[in-house]
Amino acid sequence: GELDHLRVVLEPKRPLLCLLGGAKVSDKLSVLEALAPHANVLAIGGAMAYTFLASRGEPVGRSLVEADRIDDAKRVEAAAAAAGCELLLPVDHVVVEQLEPDAPSRIVDAVPDGWMGVDVGPRTAERYARAAAEAATIFWNGPMGVFEMDAFAKGTEAVAEAVAASQATSVVGGGDSLAAVNKLGVGERISHLSTGGGAALEYVQGLELPGVAALDRA
Repeated sequence: GELDHLRVVLEPKRPLLCLLGGAKVSDKLSVLEALAPHANVLAIGGAMAYTFLASRGEPVGRSLVEADRIDDAKRVEAAAAAAGCELLLPVDHVVVEQLEPDAPSRIVDAVPDGWMGVDVGPRTAERYARAAAEAATIFWNGPMGVFEMDAFAKGTEAVAEAVAASQATSVVGGGDSLAAVNKLGVGERISHLSTGGGAALEYVQGLELPGVAALDRA
């Protein structure tokens, strides 16, 4: 059931790869804090990657950055480093000047002024795919880019394909990640699709949920 699959993330066969995406560090901060010292590799995509890149002083153009979360990003990075967890951030980006489905896009190594990152670039997708191939356990939550626009879904799709192709035990949660898996029809190659979303994330943070405690005692 759901709990057995989440337990594989808490007591994983290693290496454990955690792929976290989505728009905001603030939405995933407690998960990042729980998983950074626990994972062997933590790969970050989606707009939240730009808060991490900004915290390193890298150029992010007009990408979505949560200025009030820069210190949190630094803390997560420090926790990963202290625990020997490899933290992966995008090394190339799909960028646009306007966030529109048919906006002209470029692939760049560094986001230029006036442009915003909307997806991880191909080298980043390849690096994250390689991490998935090398992992024994994978936890993936959140898209790598603006997945709802087809032009900017390639990074998320590449990750979905790689997670499905991996021999790892894989736990995938979150609406966008599940949508990517379903769109590509690779769901039957994922060990567990977690529909719990937020509850799954809370469990992974090691929080005791009332329902879980009751099940454990049953």
